[in-house]
Amino acid sequence: MPAQPLPGLPEEGTSVLAIGLMSGTSQDGVDVALIDTDGETIAQFGPTAYRPYGKAERALLRDAIAAAANITDRTARPGALGEAAALVDTAHAEAVETFLTANGIRAADVAVIGFHGQTVLHRPERRLTVQIGDGRALAARLCIPVVYDFRAADVAAGGQGAPLAPLFHRALVSRLDREPPVAVLNVGGVANVTYIDGENVIACDTGPGNALIDDFLRQRTGQPLDTDGRMAAAGVVDEAAIRQWLEHPFFALRPPKSLDRDDFRTFVGHTLDAASVVDGAATLTALTAASIERIVAQLPRAPQSWIVSGGGARNPTLMRMLAERLRPAQVESATDAGWSVDALEAQAFAYLAVRSLRGRPLSLPTTTGVPRPLTGGVLAKPQTC
Repeated sequence: MPAQPLPGLPEEGTSVLAIGLMSGTSQDGVDVALIDTDGETIAQFGPTAYRPYGKAERALLRDAIAAAANITDRTARPGALGEAAALVDTAHAEAVETFLTANGIRAADVAVIGFHGQTVLHRPERRLTVQIGDGRALAARLCIPVVYDFRAADVAAGGQGAPLAPLFHRALVSRLDREPPVAVLNVGGVANVTYIDGENVIACDTGPGNALIDDFLRQRTGQPLDTDGRMAAAGVVDEAAIRQWLEHPFFALRPPKSLDRDDFRTFVGHTLDAASVVDGAATLTALTAASIERIVAQLPRAPQSWIVSGGGARNPTLMRMLAERLRPAQVESATDAGWSVDALEAQAFAYLAVRSLRGRPLSLPTTTGVPRPLTGGVLAKPQTC
């Protein structure tokens, strides 16, 4: 059931400290962020931190995604899924404990934690989305209220359940001096965009982000990612492959729309088997950029500027490709806008946790396709602290 207002939460308009936790589709680690917010505006950004997953932990998460592929019960935890769920709980608890100690923050001063968990299956067309991670266990261990399972209510109501950061993006953009419309682009394992033109907010996944690139390089070289886009920068793009992949039906769909991390794996298939490592990296990076460009025609107006966050913002080759494809719009990283490239989604779930506690919408018909503005999240309260 949706989170109910937390007893003792300060009155409307009063900011509180909230921690957000994000383990994204790139499966690289846990981002931690503290913000001061009333669930509408952002009073202040606090410190951030990162707890990386080790090689064995990342392998377990990949096994969990494979184990989740055919489940129909979102509470089922077959095979590696149960072990991975325990890992997610432990990693997030350790990340918060280290964060609090390192920054001299008392648990009692934090009103709520927004715990996204790890997505292992996202099939909104079946009204099914699964994020492993037990908010009750986290609340009990940390002695802080936790809002979790953010996507379930949206999907159950017929929405896409993603992306969920657009209302946070709107709050961020309201602090900037930018000519509208502005697009906020997050490039994680999947890429998603928020279009903001005054009160008009539209959002959707645009296509693959880093997932295909990361998986290709791990299979070919054993490396988890294309550091600084160096492999892609040295390669030649297979333009014929790009044209073929852009025929995928997803790209013809109008927003809102969303993807599972692995939706394009089969479609890309063996196209790059004969390609060199650098050419394959270049082609997959170009696919990410081309699929982002493709969304412009589906927006009410072409954005005047694009602000890029997530791991993709640290890839100079991808950023160059985006600048070329999105001209004459300005393309800048979240850092250039004064935001956090890495912690933006963690900050978003801190913000959403406060909105959830106050019963405010987390998603809109124009961001996830939900029938009406909808709140969500499940509240876990520590019982014996």
